[in-house]
Amino acid sequence: MGGTYQVTMGDRGRLVIPAEVRERAGLAEGTPVVLFETSAGLVLFTRAQLRDRVRTDLAGLDLVGELLAERRAEAAAEDAA
Repeated sequence: MGGTYQVTMGDRGRLVIPAEVRERAGLAEGTPVVLFETSAGLVLFTRAQLRDRVRTDLAGLDLVGELLAERRAEAAAEDAA
């Protein structure tokens, strides 16, 4: 699994993803994908891959708790002023 593939930009900005890559990734005509532009280059995800990546990146974080703590600190600072 994995590898390096050279593709060429076609008319109207179209790229052809090699058949073996499409098959492994479960891509079919009409499959939505997400293209990220990063400082390191372009990254292409299926929606499912992106969802899994975000869940992994956020695992173990208490975002609600952090937000509440920030809001409480801001309210305390306003009350003190």
